[in-house]
Amino acid sequence: MPLLQLRHLSTLHSLPFAPKLHHLHFSTRKSLRFSFSFSASASTTMAKQVLVPIANGTEPMEAVITIDVLRRSGADVTVASVEKELRVDACHGVKIVADALIGGCKDIVFDLIALPGGMPGATNLKDCSVLESVVKKQAADGRLYAAVCASPAVALGSWGLLKGLKATCYPSFMEQLSSCATAVESRVQQDGKVVTSRGPGTTMEFAVSLVEQLYGKDKAAEVSGPLVMRPNQGDEYTITELNPMEWKCNNIPQILVPIADGSEEMEAVMIIDILRRAKANVVVASVGDNLEILASRKVKLVADMLLEEAAKLSYDLIVLPGGLGGAQAFANSDKLVSLLKKQAESNKPYGAICASPALVLEPHGLLKGKKATAFPAMCDKLSDKSFIDNRVVVDGNLITSRGPGTSMEFALGIVEKFFGRPKALELAKVLIFRLFYKLGLDMA
Repeated sequence: MPLLQLRHLSTLHSLPFAPKLHHLHFSTRKSLRFSFSFSASASTTMAKQVLVPIANGTEPMEAVITIDVLRRSGADVTVASVEKELRVDACHGVKIVADALIGGCKDIVFDLIALPGGMPGATNLKDCSVLESVVKKQAADGRLYAAVCASPAVALGSWGLLKGLKATCYPSFMEQLSSCATAVESRVQQDGKVVTSRGPGTTMEFAVSLVEQLYGKDKAAEVSGPLVMRPNQGDEYTITELNPMEWKCNNIPQILVPIADGSEEMEAVMIIDILRRAKANVVVASVGDNLEILASRKVKLVADMLLEEAAKLSYDLIVLPGGLGGAQAFANSDKLVSLLKKQAESNKPYGAICASPALVLEPHGLLKGKKATAFPAMCDKLSDKSFIDNRVVVDGNLITSRGPGTSMEFALGIVEKFFGRPKALELAKVLIFRLFYKLGLDMA
């Protein structure tokens, strides 16, 4: 029996999800619903100005997904550190370099200010007097503001910006939220000019909803398509496994995640974050000459070490994020290709997502005799296309996936192979990635 025996979606061959966020009330499941009271006009003539503040302890998935998706829409997103330095140490050892310090943003008029969550990141945002002043002015001027995870309760609620409004947040902060807002369990909730959401697993929906408020539903659909989002957000996810084998490790999995200029930041950060949450030892290695890389949507990430140093170690898994520029850099790295070939020859696990299966693994013979998938527009480069419509494919020691919207499933599949099904399901619960009443799990 394959280890990845999760209850499946009824359809494996779904088209990329384009959410219809313009409905006043649309429900994917009872009690977990989107609620939107109005849609913004679809003005696309000028880039909207967006502020995303970050802090030490910010949840990196929530920050990076929000930034990436909004930049895909054409918004001019300023990532601002509320710390004394541009670089922040986000949760789970992810290092992000901001574009500016918050003090340099206080006189700019923003169309949207969106706060990521994470603890103590949300508290650090709340304690920043400059940010508090900027967001309060945003609200007073009737402009859009938003927050996800802990930040609706910890920051917006503490600042008195949710009074009389419906809002949602991470489940463990709902009691605090109920003292300063009408707390609801929607995955994404809008009331007037405020949009709130629950956690990492709802952030892509949250970000797409913000695109709609800035640019309209057509732009939201245009942006969401290439993300390869799930047809039914919050529903059970599907992993297809062939030729099952045990993925072995010596107590704690040692995992290498290379990154390069042009890597897809959402994919990289979701893989790193989720695997570290599972207590794997994840080494993030820069394939270039510098630890800092400029990802595909201009998010600046800092690796743990250069690949030259990382290559001296042994790994239970090597896994590649996508992104066109990043995948090309991987394919051109003799050192990385050599590591991947040794991994495959030793029958040890390796994997890739998005452009990397097609641009790295395929041309170097690392998909020979294997079933795989990739980003939809790249699948014509795969010699075997028989499983390309599956969101995550495990074939023995190989795991592949499709794009940003499948990255959580991809990472959870890796967790399940190393740590077992209960661990993966528990992480899915913590991430607010899927519905829990089907398994009788308590969301508290």
